[in-house]
Order: sequence, then C-alpha cells, then structure tokens
Amino acid sequence: MHIEKNVCESIIGTVLNIPGKTKDGVKSRLDLLEMGLRPGLAPTFGLKRTYLPPACYTLSRKEKKIVLQTLADLKVPEGYCSNFRNLVSMEELKLNGLKSHDYHALMQQLLPVAIRSVLPKHVRYAITRLCFFFNALCAKVVDVSRLNDLQQDIVVILCLLEKYFPPSIFDIMLHLTVHLVREVRLCGPVYMRWMYPFERYMKVLKGYVRNHNRPEGCIAECYIAEEALEFCTEYLSGMDAIGIPSSMKDEWKCGKPLLGGRAITIHDYKLVEQAHHYVLQNTTIVQPFIEVKWLEDEHVRTFSHWLRKKVSDDISKKEPIEKELKWLAQGPRQQVLTYPGYIIHGCRYHIKNRDEARVNQNSGVSIVASTMQIASSKDKNPVLGDMCFYGIITEIWDLDYNMFNICVFKCDWVDSKNGVKVDELGFTLVDLSKIGHKSDPFILATQAQQVFYVEDQVDPRWSIVLSRPKMELFDIEGDDNIADNCMEHHPFANGMPNIKSFDEVEDYDEICMRTDCEGIWIEN
Repeated sequence: MHIEKNVCESIIGTVLNIPGKTKDGVKSRLDLLEMGLRPGLAPTFGLKRTYLPPACYTLSRKEKKIVLQTLADLKVPEGYCSNFRNLVSMEELKLNGLKSHDYHALMQQLLPVAIRSVLPKHVRYAITRLCFFFNALCAKVVDVSRLNDLQQDIVVILCLLEKYFPPSIFDIMLHLTVHLVREVRLCGPVYMRWMYPFERYMKVLKGYVRNHNRPEGCIAECYIAEEALEFCTEYLSGMDAIGIPSSMKDEWKCGKPLLGGRAITIHDYKLVEQAHHYVLQNTTIVQPFIEVKWLEDEHVRTFSHWLRKKVSDDISKKEPIEKELKWLAQGPRQQVLTYPGYIIHGCRYHIKNRDEARVNQNSGVSIVASTMQIASSKDKNPVLGDMCFYGIITEIWDLDYNMFNICVFKCDWVDSKNGVKVDELGFTLVDLSKIGHKSDPFILATQAQQVFYVEDQVDPRWSIVLSRPKMELFDIEGDDNIADNCMEHHPFANGMPNIKSFDEVEDYDEICMRTDCEGIWIEN
C-alpha cells in the first residue's frame, strides 16, 4: 500500500515537475553526465538560472494543464476517492494534499486516463504498464498461474522506467516492487494485509481524545468504556447489541431509497408493461412458466398476459399457487413511487438530473445480460452470449404489487453497435449521445453495477468507462463487530501493452529527449 503510494508520488512529481517531489533536477542530470548517459540532457548553466533540456518524461505547460484539468473535472461515485477539484492547483500546476487512498485510486485507474493524450507513446505506455501491474496485483481473487507472468512483467517495467527516467527515481520504494509478487505468493491477496482499515480506524481513535495533553490515556479509557458497554448489552433484554445494525445488513441486500419519494401515475401503459415484463423475466419463481411459454410459441411478447390467464385458471382449478406468483401475475399498479436516489449493496445511485448539480457521479450503471450475438453482418447463425451494457439512470421506480414492492431503474442505454468500442489498452469507450435498446430500458436495482464516465482527452465525443471498486460487507456469524469494506478495482480487459510497439524511434537519444516542448529553468 505504502509502496504503491510512494511510487505513484514519485512518478507524478517527476512528470509534473512538482518542487520537492520531482526526482529530476540538476544533480540528476549531472549524474547522467558522469555515467556517460544521455549527453543531450546535460544542464546548461547561466549566471542566474540553469536550463534543463526536456527529457522524454517532461510535460509542456499545455500538457500539464490537460492532465490536471482532466483530474479536476472528474466526477466519481461517492466514497471512491477525494474530490480532485480541491486537490488540483491550476495556478501552480501541481497536486496538493493527496492521501494514500487518493494515490491508490490514481495508480489503479485514473493515471492512465489522465495521460492518454500527453507524453511520447513509449513513456506513456511504460507508466500505463506499471498501473496495470498494481491493478492486477491488488485483485481480490489472485490467479496463481499468472503470478509468474506478473513477475516477468514487473522486471520488464522496471527496465523500461530505467531506460526513460533518471536514476534518482530508483529509490528503495521502486525497487521493492520487484518483491511484491513473491509476497502475494507467500501471504495471499494484498487486500487482506494492507493498512487502509487501520488508517480508517485511527480516525475513530482520534475521536476519543478529549485532553490533547494526554491522548494515549483518553484513547485507552474510552476504548475500555466502549468494550465494557458492548459486553453489558449482550445481557440486557430488549436492547440491540453494539455492532453493525441489522437494518444496515438489510439495506445492503435489499436497498432503500434516499430522501422522500413522489407518487406519480404512469399513463403510458406500454412503459409500465415493459417494467413489469422485465420483473417477470428476472424472477426465479416465474422461470418455469417462461420455459413453457417459450416452447409453445418461441417468443415472449404476450408473456405477461399469458401468465395472468394461466395463474387465474390455476386458481379457479384450486391448484396450489405461491402468493408471490399470484400478485406478480396481476401486474403492478399504474401509480408508482419515484425517488431521486437509491442505496443498495453499499452503492448510492442517483438519477441523471440530480447528478448534474452535484460534485459526484452516481448515475452511471452497467449490467451483463444474455443476448443473441453475431460475429459480423454476414453471420446468419447468432449465438446466445453475455454482453455488457452501459447507461445512465434517468428514473427510479418503486413498482407496487399490492403485497410487496420491487425497485427498478429506468435507464438510457448506449447503443451497443455504434456507441461502444474497446481501445488497444483495454479501455471501454462509449458515446453517451447514441441511445439504443429503447424497448428494454429497465433493470432491477439488485442487478445494477455502478460505473462512471470520464471524457476522453483524444476525442471528447467518447467517454471512458471506469468501474467503481466492488464493495463487500464481511459479516462473520456470531460477531457483528467484524466488518469492513473490501475494495477491488475492476481489471483491465487486455492486460499489458505490447512492448514491441514502444520504441518506434531507433536513435536512443531521440527516445530519451523531446523536441516538441520547452525545457525546465531552475534558479541558481
């Protein structure tokens, strides 16, 4: 965790030339000169200032603004990381006050996005490879068969960084990355050993301090009092034990709305029928009837009407019918409750209109669904396969089936044919202006996977899809106090960029230098 933070801080500080954090300087250039390497980067001394020629990792002022503006304009889901708008200084062109978890978010997902259109390709891809390495290393589920490949990757990455960056960047922290794969092989997944839970708990301990002259005593006394109180509540009747409230567990599984709802009447019967049809298609007790109907006429356009008649006939024949199936077959009421937000599985979802006035982005959603796919326009044999769909929540409905309610999200889905593509690095890009799948706009709230969109630097028409880290609530039976959020960033699709495409320039000096940007002036 701290290795990742320190490595990221060194790279960002060097690329942005942040005073006090950059590893580039006069002494670094003199070291290169003494070793007989990259003579074109030798400093030029003046009376008052020293000029450092631009290296391959040097950003121009315009490129620095692009990187920092991308971070400043980021709207991420709530709880993802700090608001980078408060951490970016556009006047001084640097980042201020980042926490260790902010560096974690940068290294896992945001840094490759921020440098997509800046730096020479070989330097950009080398940094991206390092980010991909940490992304694979911090996965919740570790594929042991891939560890040898990861070890080879980090060796190649360090060689590339040594080829492009100054020797001063290779401190003990960057060296330790070569041992991280071995630690995973010996000790298991990284998330079981990192310090984020303990750093979060330190905030709780700091809250115990009342006398700042005796902080240790305050923490000890408050901890003992809390532990004694927790012990006593186990033996008091009619009192909930201290720990995770049972309501929180229910909210995690079933969800609950944010703020108050508003009752509206849907006059478009077809829209209500679409929502009802989707609920039926994704309810377990209805699946046997779907199979029967499919065998009868091979389509489900009239399934809801058929199911209503089928259940009515079974009731008239006094055949046993589950209560839930009985109410599902009757369909929802025309009047529904709409909410501006909903929380489920630890994620907050907002409708698009609410997101536009907030600093967070909680309206992005994705779902993996089975659909008929073809290899090309000439393929006449479609096959059933899983496909990921991306969209934005426009409305949140609470369907009333009289005896129970079911929450669904109404979304604008991106057209999968013309609005989705994957680049050479494995990033998924979507064109949010191309709306498709209008006949099937609904999904269940329990099926939603939260994503967020970042405008592509190369082509503003497209947005890069980034997933929110998966969060799980650990609940060990009999011990409600043992709980924590496990964060896992979604892995990238294609893995490491191809090293063969890095060095398109044969001259080593040309690889290590830039001629399209200004150098660095340092006061003597």
